[in-house]
Amino acid sequence: MFTHAEVWHGIDRLARHHGLTPSGLARRAGLDPTTFNPSKRITKEDKPRWPSTESLAKILRATETPFSAFVAMMTDEGARIEPPSQRMRCVALDQAHRPALFDQAGFPVGSDWDEIDFPNLDDPHAYALEVHGDGMAPTYRDGDLLIVSPGANIRRHDRILMKPTKGDVVPGLLLRRTAQRIELAPFAEGEDVKRIAVGEVVWLARIVWASQ
Repeated sequence: MFTHAEVWHGIDRLARHHGLTPSGLARRAGLDPTTFNPSKRITKEDKPRWPSTESLAKILRATETPFSAFVAMMTDEGARIEPPSQRMRCVALDQAHRPALFDQAGFPVGSDWDEIDFPNLDDPHAYALEVHGDGMAPTYRDGDLLIVSPGANIRRHDRILMKPTKGDVVPGLLLRRTAQRIELAPFAEGEDVKRIAVGEVVWLARIVWASQ
């Protein structure tokens, strides 16, 4: 007999094993993105809500995971295959333009974040951005998770995020960086190289890992 907490723990582990958030796992399985959200795990009457057998079957099929492996993830048997993890802030990439999420140096602040467990990076400021839609295909696709380290050194040809003084956060490949300007190749197919004056850039941050 499995407990409510164990089943949800197994879902979280399955998502993390494939480099996804719970909502990313739901999308991959063709489910509503909110299916596995923490807010859906308890009813308004403060009673446990269980995932349906149909939704479990879909995520196992989508990730090609045997039921026996999922059972191991629900219990301590699955713990031995997991590296140490840290609690990490997470938000949708298309929401990263919101001023309340970052300070002037590009470090995450505030409480308007979800949280995920991720293998330890030894960087307490690292955060995750979840890609929604296929606007950055073929580099990144819907449900991919980008791990960003705002304090990491940035070099030419690194994959980065750039926050201009006006507009949304822009992910891309750093082509060139001088005292006067920054050249960035966007991941979105068909978009031109962006050339922005250094004075018009608020911050840069390096993408250190991505699920693909």
